[in-house]
Amino acid sequence: MLTRRAALALALGVVSIITTSVVFLSTNSVPPLRQVVGRDVRAPRDPAAPLQFRSDGSFQIAIFEDLHFGENAWTHWGPQQDLSTVRVMEAVLDAEQPDLVVLNGDLITGENAFRENSTVYVDQIVAPMVHRAVPWASTYGNHDSDFNLSRADLLAREQQLLPRGLARTANMLSNPGPGDVRRAGVTNYYLPVYGTDCAPGNDKDMANHCVPQLVLWFFDSRGGFLYQQKDGTTDQRVGQENWVDDSVVAWFEQTQAELETTYRTVIPALAFVHIPPNVAYALQMNTAPGSKGRNGSGDSVDPHRQPGINDDKPLAQQAEGWCPDGAQSGCAYGGQDESFMRAIAAAGNGTGIVALFVGHDHGDTWCHTWAAGDTLPGVDIPGTGVHVCFGQHTGYGGYGTWTRGGRQVRVTEESLRQAGLAASSPTNHRPAVDTWIRLETGDVVGNVSLNATYGRDVYPSTPNTHTHCPTCDTIDASETESVRKRPSVWTGGSRWGSVLGSASKSGSAGKAGMVVEAVVPAAADDIQRPKLHVQQTQHKHRGWRRYVRWPAAV
Repeated sequence: MLTRRAALALALGVVSIITTSVVFLSTNSVPPLRQVVGRDVRAPRDPAAPLQFRSDGSFQIAIFEDLHFGENAWTHWGPQQDLSTVRVMEAVLDAEQPDLVVLNGDLITGENAFRENSTVYVDQIVAPMVHRAVPWASTYGNHDSDFNLSRADLLAREQQLLPRGLARTANMLSNPGPGDVRRAGVTNYYLPVYGTDCAPGNDKDMANHCVPQLVLWFFDSRGGFLYQQKDGTTDQRVGQENWVDDSVVAWFEQTQAELETTYRTVIPALAFVHIPPNVAYALQMNTAPGSKGRNGSGDSVDPHRQPGINDDKPLAQQAEGWCPDGAQSGCAYGGQDESFMRAIAAAGNGTGIVALFVGHDHGDTWCHTWAAGDTLPGVDIPGTGVHVCFGQHTGYGGYGTWTRGGRQVRVTEESLRQAGLAASSPTNHRPAVDTWIRLETGDVVGNVSLNATYGRDVYPSTPNTHTHCPTCDTIDASETESVRKRPSVWTGGSRWGSVLGSASKSGSAGKAGMVVEAVVPAAADDIQRPKLHVQQTQHKHRGWRRYVRWPAAV
């Protein structure tokens, strides 16, 4: 259940609680490279109105990812983390005033969820947008599926919140049964963005009279564990595939072709998915001579040409932990995301997808280019110029203490016209997209233009800074006494538990270099409680940095 502190926060309204100054915010931050000054303030609109460029010809997206709400709600620091995360979101929204927020996965730490109230965290997550009347759209991540947390229930919770229309998250694939939900995931859909000169109206009116200037695609990379399912042999949670399913790829290709036929043009697009495809791993690890962006040290992520933090190296990609035969047996990489990568490359061939925005790896914040014609090691698919961008870890939940924030993405109608991708233009070039990261401190880092010369242009490097929640790090003696310690089985080696090993309460080294202390429920009737709770040292993206423990009574 939510603690009294968390329940009180929700009752009083998160926004009113968190408007006080944050002790870890910088008081002498460098003036941001980009400011809202001089840009149209978004006028109040019908919450259900279609997405549309502003009167100044711009459309801006704020990406929040890896929020990890609900982590250890039974301790004093768990709810404090969530309040700190909301502060981050509030600060970014007030500084940037975006037209749309994308919640790009891992909204909730599902392994800590209780079935009875697991989706209630959605109310707290979206409160900053609701209070500012900013629409949002979600993809779900691997931590958004677990034994006590259902993706379908998350979607239902989002869509029932008032005012109706702010939640743009959808499921455009037909899922008649549980098997299909498991196969395709939930957050697979697209959103059109209409031009400034398109008369306001409903989606149907705009679709009949206006050509979208931009399309936003959302894909469900799944992962985590299946809701309320256990293996009949091992009595363990059942893992869910962690890649974009082939049925989703087929839907995307068909729908994209239908849009081209309907509007008689290829509409530029941005795409969002939580777990990065293998091409991101290949871009990060490519140190071959002549590789794009390679610097003198042999690192393919150049701090001045692809500015950003690159601490999660190697990163975790789709199909990690799965084998080519489809077994979740701890293989490094199974290759099941190949069809998704082919579809993205094909859609980016000249006029389609400009950039793919991903999360999952909290310690990576760079953008790279899958350059046209490039075949990367381990990816036998020629690139077409699609940019691949990580965001910024937004949540105080989850691993890592990198300064929290949110990536901003800004597209202008002028860039579309210059690129020749607007419907009225006869030319055919890729548009430029501006992107930067707004930190909780107010600073702006990684301010780049994703254009034809990205990867050759030189930018300031991104400082590797950290922030801490001053009220989140202490573990009370009472919490220590409440822990039920027993030798048990732990899962490690990846975030969705693909590798099994043994550990005892004394703590032994795991395969991924983690120190593990297993804690399990004392009775079989605890089945509705989270099943895997461990203490681990921080190991990049593969370990939690905190204790995860049972309370004395639930």
